Formats: sequence, C-alpha cells, structure tokens
Amino acid sequence: MPADAELPMTKKTDRTPIRWLVLALAAASLCLGALAPVHVAEAQEQRYQRRSILDFFLGRRYLDDAPQAPDVQQPRRQQRKRPPPPKAVVNTRTAPPSRTVEEEPAVQKLGDARTILIVGDFLASGLGDGLTAAFETSPGVVVEARGNVSSGLVRDDYYDWPEQLPKMIDELKPAMVVVMIGANDRQQMVTDTAKEKFRTDGWFTEYRRRVLSFGKEVTGRKIPLLWVGLPAFESDSMTADAVQMNQLYRNQVESIGGEFVDIWDGFVDENGNFIVTGSDVNGQQVRLRTSDGINLTQAGRRKLAFYVEKPARRLLGTQASPDLVRLDSSNLPGLGLPDNPVEHTVPISLSDPNLDGGAELLGAKPPPMALTRSPRDLLVEQGEMTPAPPGRVDDYRLPVAKAPAEVSVK
Repeated sequence: MPADAELPMTKKTDRTPIRWLVLALAAASLCLGALAPVHVAEAQEQRYQRRSILDFFLGRRYLDDAPQAPDVQQPRRQQRKRPPPPKAVVNTRTAPPSRTVEEEPAVQKLGDARTILIVGDFLASGLGDGLTAAFETSPGVVVEARGNVSSGLVRDDYYDWPEQLPKMIDELKPAMVVVMIGANDRQQMVTDTAKEKFRTDGWFTEYRRRVLSFGKEVTGRKIPLLWVGLPAFESDSMTADAVQMNQLYRNQVESIGGEFVDIWDGFVDENGNFIVTGSDVNGQQVRLRTSDGINLTQAGRRKLAFYVEKPARRLLGTQASPDLVRLDSSNLPGLGLPDNPVEHTVPISLSDPNLDGGAELLGAKPPPMALTRSPRDLLVEQGEMTPAPPGRVDDYRLPVAKAPAEVSVK
C-alpha cells in the first residue's frame, strides 16, 4: 500500500449530547433540592438520622413509624390525615361511680369549751401537736400549747417561766395545766450565791426548789396539774440523767397534789433501751424519733399525747366527749311529760292504794270449776303420784308373770 494512501474513516459515536443531558438532569435535581422547604429537609434529615442497625434487620419498620415529609413534586395536594384513635367505651352499668374526696369539716369548738394549757420546752411543743390531734373531735376542749423551744428552769435569764406562767393562767383561765420541761436543763445553774455545776448536790437542791415553786403556781390556784416525764434519749448519759430527773419530778409534783405522767415505757424496748422505731397508738411499727435521737416525729408526738390523754379525759369528764353538743330550745330531747301535770295527778287512797277499785287483776275471771282432781292437786294436796306409763324410765313396777299354758292330755 502506498504511503500516501488515505485510510478509510472509522465510524465514531458522538456522545456529547448524552453527557450534556446527564449534566442538565443533575443541575435540575440540585435546583429542586434548593427549592424544597426547610422543614422538609430537616424532617428527612431527622428521618435518616434515626436509622440504626436494627433497620437493616427489621427493614422499614422504624422508618414507616417516622413522620412522613410532604410530597415535594405536588405541594398543592392535601395531605391525608390519619383518623384519631377510637375512644374507649365505658360501660356505665358496670363502671364504678366516681368518688370525690371531701375533707371532713373541722369540729366547731363550743363557746364554753375548757382549755388545756401546755407549757415547757421543745418536747412540750410536740406534745401540744399530739394533744391537738387527740382532742380535735371534742367540741368541749381547746388545747393551747405555749411551749418555748430552748427554755427550761435553769436559764431564767433566757426565758423566765415563773414570771410568764401566771400571766398565761390569768389570760387563758385553763381547766388544767400540762408541764413537760427539763430536756434543756442539763447545764450549769446560776444561783444568788454561786454557780452550781450540773449533777452536783447544790444543783439538785436548787432544782428541786424551782420545780416545787413552779408546780405551786398551778396547784395554788386549785387547777389540776399534769407533769409529764422525760423520755429516753439515744445518748446514754442523757438517758441516765432523764431517769434521775424523772424521779425528782415525781416526788416534788406528788407532794403538792399534782399528777406525774410516766411515758418511759413507750419509747424503750423490753430491755429498757432507747428505740427509734416502735408501736404507734394503733399498734403499727413506725418511726418515733428523729435522726438526732432527741426530737420526736409526728407519730412519736401523737404517742406522747396518748399517755396524757387518759388522765386529761378523766379530769375533764364529759366535757372531753366527742359527742358533746350544745342543747337549746331547738334540739331538746322529748321527755314525754304532759303539758299540765296537775291535771294528771291523783291522790293515793289509803283503802285502795292501787286505784283499781279492787284486789283482782284487770280483766281477771274466776277459774273454771273442775269435777276431778288434777295430777297436780293430787301431788300437792295428798302426795299421790299417778303411775308412770308402762315402759317409761320411771316405771318401777315389776312385770306380771304369765301363767304357763295348759297342756292338754289325750
């Protein structure tokens, strides 16, 4: 073949229009993505972000539960709304009626209700809460708790009880006074002559005098006095001091006509040791003391009041009854008395005190005449008893022997 000979031209496929078509479609898709609403893009992004490895095993189960984005190609088409879930049908015949919780109205106290005055330290304040709950249904009793938390009979410079107690009595005119004090008195006492340390003989001598003087402020006015003893504490030293002080309270209070209320057994176990949890007034195991081992919980206060409630109700009598009501002309019970009792009064006759006109009962008739005597008359009058029927247990007659049958001889 000659060198300058021309080779035949091969047929080449022109792919330029196809490439331009692909580029145009890609540009169109980008434009449509840019024109899509922002919330649609966010919904799609959140939808794909929720995909996890479970989607590969469970398919589109989780994707179908996700909220679907609206159709981008047809934005004007109204989206189908899912129907609301059916409401549960309640059978009014079998369903229990709805109950509305109504608070019981507080018992209104009577105008002449008797007052219980409670004085002392922080334990007395807790006792006041318990006694208020104990007498809340008694309209004839009002509880006034005037305890001072940090007070006592030792530090009269902080709170002077001998000076404040007469003022309270004159103001409230209580039917009885309840005292619970002493938990803050385990400290040095300043007297007129010296400073007495706790547990010394001089300290106990002065403390007895103050307890006696404090109690006489109540009994000297002819007011019943209830002195409540101290409970056990978590501290062994405080418990030992409480035992000694309770003995002091009992001796001094009973010497002036007061009554000592012993609560010791309610806050210790069978061995006499301090307890945090114990039986409440209903016999249920509850927490009686707080975490510091000194104060009382609400259940402990109510149990403390349980020991005081019994002697208080005895002293108040029927006034402490929860069924006490005020009687007036509107609710007097009917006694069945006649309007004019003079008309119904008949003098008693000396000859006929029964006022019946005779000695016979009303409507009495003479007994019918009997021709024969009854078995009773025979037994009572003549001592004769009718024979028992044959075969009865009291038939003692011997059976009559029968004669042997005659044998005929031929």
